[in-house]
Amino acid sequence: MSDFARQQGEFQRGILAGDDSILAEILDSPREKRETLFGVYRYAYGSRLVEAMRNDHELLHLYLGDEMFDEMGHAYVKARPSEHPNLRWFSQGLPDFLKSAEPYRDHPALSDLAALEKALNDAFDATDAPVLELTDMASFAPEIWNDLIFRPHPSALRLDLATNASAIWLALKNDETPPDAEILQQPSRLLIWRQDTTPMFRELATEEAMMWDEAANGIPFGVLCEMLATYDDPDGAAARGAGYLHGWVTSGSLTAVSVGD
Repeated sequence: MSDFARQQGEFQRGILAGDDSILAEILDSPREKRETLFGVYRYAYGSRLVEAMRNDHELLHLYLGDEMFDEMGHAYVKARPSEHPNLRWFSQGLPDFLKSAEPYRDHPALSDLAALEKALNDAFDATDAPVLELTDMASFAPEIWNDLIFRPHPSALRLDLATNASAIWLALKNDETPPDAEILQQPSRLLIWRQDTTPMFRELATEEAMMWDEAANGIPFGVLCEMLATYDDPDGAAARGAGYLHGWVTSGSLTAVSVGD
C-alpha cells in the first residue's frame, strides 16, 4: 500500500469511525489544534448526510423544526453510519431508528411520519411498468373472472400506521397547522402508489385492505369475494370486490392480470 493510500484510509476511518490515527499526519495551525482542524471534516461529513435526510424527509423536518431535526439527524448518522455510495438510500432506516431510539420512540408519530415519507419516496423511484386499463379487463369473459389474478404495480405498497401521521402529513403539505399527534384505536391502512409521476396515498377500509393484501399474494378474484363475504353482507360481496378492483385499475395501482390455474 502506498503512503498516500494509507493516509486516505486513515482519513476515512477518522471521519467514519472516530479513529484518531490520522491526527499524527496533521500539523497544528498557528490558530487551531489539529483536533479542531480535523473536526471540521468530521462535522461537514455528518452535516452533509443530515442535509440529504432533510431532502428525503421534508415534512418531518418541517414538523420538528431545524434544531430538533438536526439533533435527530446527527444521532441517526452516529447510530447508522452510511454504507451505500448513493445518498438516496442513507435514510432508509430512519423509521426503525425513530421507533427504537430514545427519546424518539416515545413519540410514535415521528416514526410513522418518516415511514410515510419513505414509502412515497420509494413509490416515486419504483421501476416503470405498464398500467392495467379497464379495456384490459373487458377482454375476459364473465365465466373466468373468478380465476383472475392481479399483479400490483411496482410502485404500489401497503403501509399500516399506528398514529394519525397521515393527517399530520396532509396538514403540513397544505401549509396548515397539523393536528396533535395521537395513537389510533385501529391502524390507519394506507395504499401508496405512483400515478403517472406523482406519488399518492389513500386510506383503505379494513375490508379493502384485506382484499388488497390477499390479491397481492396471488389470491384469485373468486376467492377474494368469498373472503369479503365474511366481512359484511355476503350477497353484496362480489359487487364490493368489483368496486374495489375498479378503483385500483382506474388509479393505476395494478400492472397486470392473468388467469390462474
